[in-house]
Amino acid sequence: MSKSTSLIKESWTEVTENVTWPAFSDLQSSSVLVLVASLIFALLVGAVDLVFKSGLDLFYTSF
Repeated sequence: MSKSTSLIKESWTEVTENVTWPAFSDLQSSSVLVLVASLIFALLVGAVDLVFKSGLDLFYTSF
């Protein structure tokens, strides 16, 4: 039990004293970047899906 307690205490010390956290504005800009990239990727995947669906519908109705 003392090993796990020691691990938690050392981890807490590492996180609170030794880790350099980014500024809030940096986090916001990174979050906006991820959101925009995710939306663009979703639109591209949706467009490819629509093209394949239309192509397959055209293919299957031709027979």
